[in-house]
Amino acid sequence: MAGYAFRRFLGALPTMFIIVTLTFFMMHAAPGGPFDSNRRLPPEVERNIKAAYNLDKPVYQQYALYLERLAHGDLGPSFKNKDFTVVQLIGTGLPVSMRLGLSAMTLALFFGSLMGIWSALRQNRWQDYSVMTIAMAGITIPTFVTAPILSLIFGIYGVNLFGHEFSLPVGGWNGGALANMILPVTVLALPQIAVIARLMRGSMVEVLRANYIRTARAKGVPTTRIVLHHALRAAMLPLVSYLGPAVAAILTGSLIVEEIFGLPGIGRYFVQGALNRDYTLVMGVVICYAALIIALNFIADVVYALLDPRVRLT
Repeated sequence: MAGYAFRRFLGALPTMFIIVTLTFFMMHAAPGGPFDSNRRLPPEVERNIKAAYNLDKPVYQQYALYLERLAHGDLGPSFKNKDFTVVQLIGTGLPVSMRLGLSAMTLALFFGSLMGIWSALRQNRWQDYSVMTIAMAGITIPTFVTAPILSLIFGIYGVNLFGHEFSLPVGGWNGGALANMILPVTVLALPQIAVIARLMRGSMVEVLRANYIRTARAKGVPTTRIVLHHALRAAMLPLVSYLGPAVAAILTGSLIVEEIFGLPGIGRYFVQGALNRDYTLVMGVVICYAALIIALNFIADVVYALLDPRVRLT
């Protein structure tokens, strides 16, 4: 296991290097710069600012200096948020994004798995068709559509529940209060619930047709025990393979939701950095996202091997 982990780590280094290199040169190739604005600065002031951030040097020298700082764990200062370094901004926004994304994935895993199993046990019945129709709708409708709709229904108009009117906050973080998290977590979770339901349904249908499941049924084993103790572990294998990239995607894909609901997550910093040509901030967020994706894929591979004894870590 240690040797396998070490080889995976070595394999991740070239991937990270390529991501850093491509992002760096793409950012510098984009038109405009971090200090371009409608109000032109005096030439001498602009020269001094560029010299302070090494922007007066050729691009290849800037790249070498950035790699040197990165090797020491320094992501540099933010060009626009002058009182903060990139590490400080990421340290502020990452916990918000992680709490939002992990809450949404937990919700999606629970409800998606239940819907998929329920649909598989009632294959080709109206319950199965209903769940798959809802799942297809959840996959096709993007979050930038569901977010305003849910905000309008549950935030602006309000809902009458048991004779009491209530509404949910449609923006702001408020220290991570539960009421402020309900709408953004729900918006993030809905597409993942749909995908997980379809994955679990297809996998469970295949497993339930296996010979050992038929043997268990012939012996009179209750359906609940068959599903929980025999079929579920095998049916989860495709889901485990999906979860690694999915968790990374839900963390990185939360930037639209964070913008809509005004949440101070890392995705919001990424959007602001891209619009402002804040090179160091965009680079730092991309590196953080890349590290998360690599780490989560590695965890998914290890969990897959633990669930399936046929997989050998050689």
